[in-house]
Amino acid sequence: MTIAQALLEALESLNGNKLRSGLTVLGIVIGVAAVIAMLAVGNGAQESITGSISSIGTNLLFVFRGGPDEARGPGGRTRSGNNDRPLTLGDAEAIADPFAAPSVAAVAPVIQGNAVISYGGENTSAPVSGVTAAYASVRNMQLAEGEFINLEHINGRMSVVVLGPETADALFGYHDGITGETVRIEGQPFRVIGVLVAKGGGAFGSEDNAAYIPFTTAQARLLKRGSLDQVDVIFVQAVSAEAVASASEEIADILRQRHRTPVGEDDFTIFTQQDFLQTFETITGVLTIFLGGIAGISLLVGGIGIMNIMLVSVTERTREIGLRKALGARKRDILLQFLTESSVLSMVGGVIGIMFGWLIAFIVGKVAAATGNNFTPVVGGDAILLSTSFSAVIGLFFGIYPASRAANLEPVEALRHE
Repeated sequence: MTIAQALLEALESLNGNKLRSGLTVLGIVIGVAAVIAMLAVGNGAQESITGSISSIGTNLLFVFRGGPDEARGPGGRTRSGNNDRPLTLGDAEAIADPFAAPSVAAVAPVIQGNAVISYGGENTSAPVSGVTAAYASVRNMQLAEGEFINLEHINGRMSVVVLGPETADALFGYHDGITGETVRIEGQPFRVIGVLVAKGGGAFGSEDNAAYIPFTTAQARLLKRGSLDQVDVIFVQAVSAEAVASASEEIADILRQRHRTPVGEDDFTIFTQQDFLQTFETITGVLTIFLGGIAGISLLVGGIGIMNIMLVSVTERTREIGLRKALGARKRDILLQFLTESSVLSMVGGVIGIMFGWLIAFIVGKVAAATGNNFTPVVGGDAILLSTSFSAVIGLFFGIYPASRAANLEPVEALRHE
């Protein structure tokens, strides 16, 4: 028996039991669609997270107080309660020295905290950062309207604020045309001078739900620290992405000299964008594998369904098998016939499942866009190849036992079967 003949007979046999064949195919369809949809969601999440991190530049470094093994709370402050020297404005100025750190382009020290912001009876809690004029360029921020904090605001300790669009929406119900309005932060009035362009999540949460005020105003009135020059985190922009490694070394050398700490006992930690990207890629990669593994269980269940239906088919067609063998059909002919049937079931289910999985991913993307989330599921060729191959293997694997059982039937016993 040729493969073409086996395929033709398989199609005829499956066509004779349309409902049963359709229900069996449905199990494979659900399994393949689940694998493709879950992998698409995982890949989309990975691209969304890494894209939001990369959007602020690949030449950004973060300097925190405390050694690498110490846990940090909000704003980069250590929870350990040790006596590590805090980061200061003096540290930031030393890092900005072009002679001491030629690989550094700009430096932006920041103090951070949470505060209640109110307007017209509406209240929201949002992260508030005291920043310098260099912060916007270092963090690659863009304004939808107004201006960012400048030297005049800082030197005058002015009560001005730049809002993220999410914070503006929570207070005003919209984020257009609110420049000049006055909001209250912890009960103190602040004039809105700008609104940022929506950016989505970042390395430290959503940058759209935030408020930025002059560094000097924050230190004096809202986010007081142990000393006037203490900062929570220092953002450093390297001259280029290729200079990040050398900038990190220069920063470490400067801080070791200023803090008088030996190598290996640093009281500070330096992170780069690449560090965050690798961390998030690892997390989302594990998540994608986990989702794909769960969806793969559906394929396994579908394979068991194929084996079950093929065993029923062998039982029903015992006399037919006996007659075929009596007329000269060889063992491998019977084996090929039943393996072909199981393979056809799995392959048809795989093709339909691919289309159904792509449709699910498309719908998820549309729902995410409608709800304002910057998330697009990505159906990759690897997911299609994996699910198609897996469905074919499932058909062969779970068809082997029923096919072997049919091929090993004795002609005389098969013909006697009622």
